[in-house]
Amino acid sequence: MHDIVVCTGYFAVTGKEFDLNVLAGILSVMGYSINDTIVVFDRVRENFRGLHRVDAYEVLNRSVNQTLSRTIITSFVALLTVLALYFFGGSALKGMAESQIIGIVIGTLSSIFVACPLLLLLGTNRIDLLPRAKDESDLARRP
Repeated sequence: MHDIVVCTGYFAVTGKEFDLNVLAGILSVMGYSINDTIVVFDRVRENFRGLHRVDAYEVLNRSVNQTLSRTIITSFVALLTVLALYFFGGSALKGMAESQIIGIVIGTLSSIFVACPLLLLLGTNRIDLLPRAKDESDLARRP
């Protein structure tokens, strides 16, 4: 939500035209940002499984450090392609490319600096992220 608000806020503050191309760019930013955050949170879940006697702060710190190079490289490559759209795509794609440029930069920063601290703020621990045992009694009653 943070990335979408920043992208739409940019267009509101600058007064640039908000058309369907810009909306498409913002929707793609949403998908990009969700995917990037899921990668970080998946690593957090894996580290909570593997590191038993480590506090949540250390697990989150290790998880961000382990995914940092992947996040930076993915963002850089995506930014290069969007910059090509911005400079060579013509006026029709300029708004979409602008929203994606802003979204990639803000999405990368939020995946690194906002996602894991938000988990700490919410008090997430090892028990919250591990799967719960299934209750077999409900299944036994079914015909």
